[in-house]
Amino acid sequence: MERLDGKRIIVTGGTSGMGEGIVRAFPALGAKVVFWGRNEKAGAKIASESGATFVKAEITDPVSVTEGMKKSVELLGGVDVFIHAAGIGPHCPAEKITLDAFKSVMETNTTGTFLTNEAVFPYMKETGGHIINFTSASAFIISPGQAHYAASKGAVNSWSRTIAKEWMPYNIRVNMIAPCIKTPMYEQMRTMMTPEQLAAHDASLANLCLGGQMGDMETDFIPVMAFMASDSSKFITGQTISVDGGIMMVR
Repeated sequence: MERLDGKRIIVTGGTSGMGEGIVRAFPALGAKVVFWGRNEKAGAKIASESGATFVKAEITDPVSVTEGMKKSVELLGGVDVFIHAAGIGPHCPAEKITLDAFKSVMETNTTGTFLTNEAVFPYMKETGGHIINFTSASAFIISPGQAHYAASKGAVNSWSRTIAKEWMPYNIRVNMIAPCIKTPMYEQMRTMMTPEQLAAHDASLANLCLGGQMGDMETDFIPVMAFMASDSSKFITGQTISVDGGIMMVR
């Protein structure tokens, strides 16, 4: 696995799911990590166990994002890598999605990406850096029951590819991760499915990805994230890196 010695890394959504997995793994690889979240109790616990530093921040609030970024950069003495892992992925048939539910998903996943990326840009403009946004296979392939989620991640894709080109002169790289990894959010999504939907979902995994199940955080996901956060990925930008066992193949 790649070492990250001296890398200054900010991670959003660091108190749960894949964000938490990154926060717990990267300090042991030599990185200096500041992570964001809303849950102060969880943040304090993860910080004490990982060696990372917690900053309370709300990714949909412009003031909170601006202040959180300033504080994070000050704590790290700069920023080399910004990993935007925060997001939500509810499951609901398209015809039952309410306007409030649609707005909530778009605000968290799309507006949150916009606000955080814009906030980190001034700190990377002079020195360069790497922004890693999270997308999903749902933005590329048909994902029944997640139309609002798919729409939000489709917007993240277009935004990320565009700024990857616009910010290239500043030596800022922008890539996307499309993961299929077991997380608490995934387990929660399973509980929201009907027995018929769950049976169909599990049956679909049998021929959808390697081993017929979602990937493992420590062995399948973290090594790829370490590579992306390291200098070994320095000539990769504007790309979607699929860590999904083959759900999305060559496009």
